[in-house]
Amino acid sequence: MVYSSRTLALLLAISIALVTTAFLSLLDVKSSALLVALFISFSVSYLLVFVVLEFLIFREINKINKLISKLRKKELNRITRHKSSLLNPLKGINEEIYSFAELKQKEIDELKKLEAFRREFIADVSHELKTPIFAAQGFVHTLLDGAVNDKSVRTKFLKKAAKSLDGLDALVQDLLTLSQIETGQIKMHFESIDLVKLTEEVFEQLEDKAKKRNVRLRIDTETRPVIVYADWQRIFQVISNLVSNAIKHSYEGGEVIVWFEIGKKNVTTHVRDYGEGIPAEHLPRIFERFYRVDKSRSREKGGTGLGLAIVKHILENHNTKAEVKSEPEKGSDFFFKLPRFKPGEEKE
Repeated sequence: MVYSSRTLALLLAISIALVTTAFLSLLDVKSSALLVALFISFSVSYLLVFVVLEFLIFREINKINKLISKLRKKELNRITRHKSSLLNPLKGINEEIYSFAELKQKEIDELKKLEAFRREFIADVSHELKTPIFAAQGFVHTLLDGAVNDKSVRTKFLKKAAKSLDGLDALVQDLLTLSQIETGQIKMHFESIDLVKLTEEVFEQLEDKAKKRNVRLRIDTETRPVIVYADWQRIFQVISNLVSNAIKHSYEGGEVIVWFEIGKKNVTTHVRDYGEGIPAEHLPRIFERFYRVDKSRSREKGGTGLGLAIVKHILENHNTKAEVKSEPEKGSDFFFKLPRFKPGEEKE
């Protein structure tokens, strides 16, 4: 909207001319003189007010308003046009500038958060990469310094170096997976899948890991199959990560149970262990990258620190989220919901 100074100048000039003429009429001035005074006062007032308003006020107001209009288009109308701008241009411009400043402050705050996150992420990645690299490097240098001639020492150190490099490879693969999910490079392929069959395959893959800790894996359900609409491969990753964590944090001789809570529209999958549990103060952060409740013990047990972050992002791409209930020394219950049917195809 472009504001005009002519209308306001005209109204003010008429008002001044009428007041001047009314004042002169009180002095018994002739009618012809009153008409001349009315014409002169109106003309002078109009020109003076118009020049002042046009060149000192409204021209600048219109410039500011055009700039705000351009910004509004550029910001996809996120700047609000206030009704008060129709009645009071200065107040309207002030409110729009305030809206723009508020919008930019939010963007600045978001950029600050992203920058802090970037720095923290780089520091975490550097630290996590450094651990297996230094370990493998130490074993290799020890061999090069002469230990390679002792067959028993050589085999032992090569196995340890290989284990460190395997851990490094797992970390890099998890970082790539997480990055691809976040940037949308990994597309979800939704279909009807059987959670019981999927969980059985997860158990087969983790059977050796469970045996080493003497942990029993069990599916607790009488319903077979349990069908949901999801991406098989990604939900396999989710349950695999949750069961692997449950095994890792179970007490030896313990049990990991997977069970399904079947509702009318959704199936809630639970992965339950009876191990160490998680203190309440750590629960809000356990799905963050590299976050560990007990860093020293977690590294001893292996893992990249990215498993739960991957779980979080995969489930977000399924329009759901992972939740957890846990008590120290009593174990943890991780659970998430998935739809039973394809959206728009709900059945009785």
